[in-house]
Amino acid sequence: MGVDSAARRPPRLGANYTPSRGWFHHWLDFDLDEVRRDFDSLAALGLDHLRVFPLWPVFQPHRSLIRPRALAQLVQLVDAGAERGLDIAVDALQGHLSSFDFVPAWLRTWHRRNLFTDAEAVAGEAAYVEALAAALADRPGFLGMTLGNELNQFCDARHPDPDPCTEAEAGRWLSHLLSVCERAAPGRWHTHCEDDSVWFRDGHPFTPAHATRLGAATTVHAWVFNGTAQRHGRTGAATLHHAEYLIELSKAWARPGRPVWLQEVGAPAPLIPAEHAAPFAEATLENALVCTDLRAVTWWCSHDVSRSLVDFPELEYGLGLLTSDREVKPAGRVLARAAEGLRAHWSPPPPRTTGLLLDAGDEHSAPHRSVCAPGGEFFEAWARLAARGVRVAAVLVQRSGDAAHLAARGITELVHTGEVT
Repeated sequence: MGVDSAARRPPRLGANYTPSRGWFHHWLDFDLDEVRRDFDSLAALGLDHLRVFPLWPVFQPHRSLIRPRALAQLVQLVDAGAERGLDIAVDALQGHLSSFDFVPAWLRTWHRRNLFTDAEAVAGEAAYVEALAAALADRPGFLGMTLGNELNQFCDARHPDPDPCTEAEAGRWLSHLLSVCERAAPGRWHTHCEDDSVWFRDGHPFTPAHATRLGAATTVHAWVFNGTAQRHGRTGAATLHHAEYLIELSKAWARPGRPVWLQEVGAPAPLIPAEHAAPFAEATLENALVCTDLRAVTWWCSHDVSRSLVDFPELEYGLGLLTSDREVKPAGRVLARAAEGLRAHWSPPPPRTTGLLLDAGDEHSAPHRSVCAPGGEFFEAWARLAARGVRVAAVLVQRSGDAAHLAARGITELVHTGEVT
């Protein structure tokens, strides 16, 4: 994942690293040999990168204490990846992982602070993010920082203990922490990520404009349990093209040519039963890889969660490309073939010449972005076209008269959603 030269190379293919022993709690009992064995099993698939997740309370248990040993272990992990040809992207503020929240005690209960707006809290977060980025800045296998995993969930009213913020406050928070990353590790791929509320939920403080205009790339998390598979079934066009859809949707707000990282995508049971995970993965990759500006696909996840760990939602146990005993699963074999194919005969996909017009209201706040959600007018029109084999781009109505913007994207025809019957 570089800058402009990456557009001429095949997209990266990797996995979100879920340790086979102890899940993310492995940081409490760090065993570099176990990590190396996990990385060997992933390198054998032909993958080229991983996204890893330090647990925030383990690394920064107190606002003024960032544990040197934890930082050293993270450096060891990144170096172990580089030894196996696996570059590493690092998420910082964990944050939210597989239904569990990991927030340090200095932000909760008796020390309750808003993680987005409290000045002391943000200063503590900045110090932590800077420490991680600085520790890794000179490591050859380090790709860059992602601020945290789907931290926008914490500001949503649906969260059981929300940290409310406004659209402006969300933008300032993102901009500040991204600038800290860049200062500590210049020139790396520093990004932020959200769940699909950023694209689908009216009034959500984190907006499509934030997602597509801040950071080195737009990140996309494509999960069909968001109503897509429930509405369209496991083999429906909307389901099999969902990752492609979100990649193209993101480009409606972005400058032409901005890189996109499909940072999370997986096959969640029971909507995608285990016996159908491989064909789902194959179709999802095939459809995503025809998107221009796609720089990386990172599958969720590397290894299954062990059944010895209780209380996970059922779907979380079987998402791995490998079992918790490091046996390759059918979906893992699909990614291995895809990795080999990308190395052997990839060529850049052609631009999409037809644009489907999207009206979500003001382009900065997108007050009507629910039209993009499953069941929404734009979503369903795009899905109908995909079912017919038509590859379309998404174009904001505000840009429908911008000839330079359309030309830069290769778009020669515009279609209204009402014309798609």
